[in-house]
Amino acid sequence: MAAKRRLGARLMVWARRVRWRVWLWRARWALVVVAPVVLLNLLVAFCGRSLVFPLSPRFLRPKAIALGRYALHRPHCLGIDHPPLAPLVIQAESRNRLPRGLLAAVVEVESSGRVHRISPAGAMGPAQLTDATARQLGVTDPFDSAQNVDAAARYLAAQLARFHDVRLAAAAYNAGPGSIVARTVPRNGETEVYVERVMRAYHRLRPPERVVARRKVDPEPAAEPGRRTPPKVTPKTEKAEKTEKVEKIAKIAKKGGAPRRKAGTGAGRRTSGAPR
Repeated sequence: MAAKRRLGARLMVWARRVRWRVWLWRARWALVVVAPVVLLNLLVAFCGRSLVFPLSPRFLRPKAIALGRYALHRPHCLGIDHPPLAPLVIQAESRNRLPRGLLAAVVEVESSGRVHRISPAGAMGPAQLTDATARQLGVTDPFDSAQNVDAAARYLAAQLARFHDVRLAAAAYNAGPGSIVARTVPRNGETEVYVERVMRAYHRLRPPERVVARRKVDPEPAAEPGRRTPPKVTPKTEKAEKTEKVEKIAKIAKKGGAPRRKAGTGAGRRTSGAPR
């Protein structure tokens, strides 16, 4: 019995050691898998000035591409400030015939005007272009303000020309044109909130409409009871007077030729008392 007990105790100790070794092996592999994800998300949060959950496994490839583009761009702007966004946005709106203030509203909602922003989904720049969209629009550096804003204006103008509605164009900019079904904003928990934010910013940023002041017309005085109001006499213009004279001459010509002169007024008629 004592030998059996000693053998059982040894087996228990061995099983505990094996169990701890298995847990340690799993922890090592978990650390190997999780550490790059945590490092990638922390880099995106630090470089892109955005809130990213460190253990988020979503959009890892777009985030890595965005960090690579950021690493290539950053040496070009060390010690050099980017140009202000407002003039670039206004020029892009006028060049692509966008409603004034629409592109500015999109840039404000997307990045709040931060040129180096990287979103939790891997979108880049002030207008938050994805890598696929940037390649499609011919953008070589998504963190370059001029290229990013110009490409965003062209893409937004294409959506506006396709749907002919500002709300649908904003929804297509956020979720893609393929998500617009039956001319309604997608209900995915994100796009509808995005569209409302863009519309609020658009109504705030667009210039006020010009109101043309109408000339007030004084009301006519009411006529006294039993008194007849005289008809209105409109002054004749010079053209109307000439037309009236021409019509009178035409009537006289139809009746009997040119009008006769009165006796005694002609230049060739002799007056009384003149010598013969």
